[in-house]
Amino acid sequence: MIAYLGLFASALLAATVLPMQSEAVLVGLLITSDHAIVGLLIVATLGNVLGSVINWYVGRFALKFKDRRWFPASDRQLERAETWYRRYGRWSLLASWVPIVGDPLTVVAGVLREPLGSFVLLVTVAKAGRYLVLAAITLAWFR
Repeated sequence: MIAYLGLFASALLAATVLPMQSEAVLVGLLITSDHAIVGLLIVATLGNVLGSVINWYVGRFALKFKDRRWFPASDRQLERAETWYRRYGRWSLLASWVPIVGDPLTVVAGVLREPLGSFVLLVTVAKAGRYLVLAAITLAWFR
């Protein structure tokens, strides 16, 4: 149970802007534990998707504070992100698993009011796909 909680927490935090690597935790558990592979994949995916939903909510309400000095993005940065998202649309959420760009992308989706249902569906496909590929490579390599 502790392993699943640790994996869930690392996956959730990794999906936010905090520096965390859930992939390393998943690989470690796949290699060293007797936990069910499907269970590990589900827990990692749920945690990572929930972290992305938190980002989406942050995006929904973040613009209220864009005139504050501490706001992390300039008007120019917001404009570039919005232009990029509008160009590629909701399908760009399939790249939400990509390091560095994926997490801000989920915030921008919230800013631009992507409907939560389509957001969760696309982000779940992306995050689950990444963990599935990672697990397949890990198991092929180490078992």
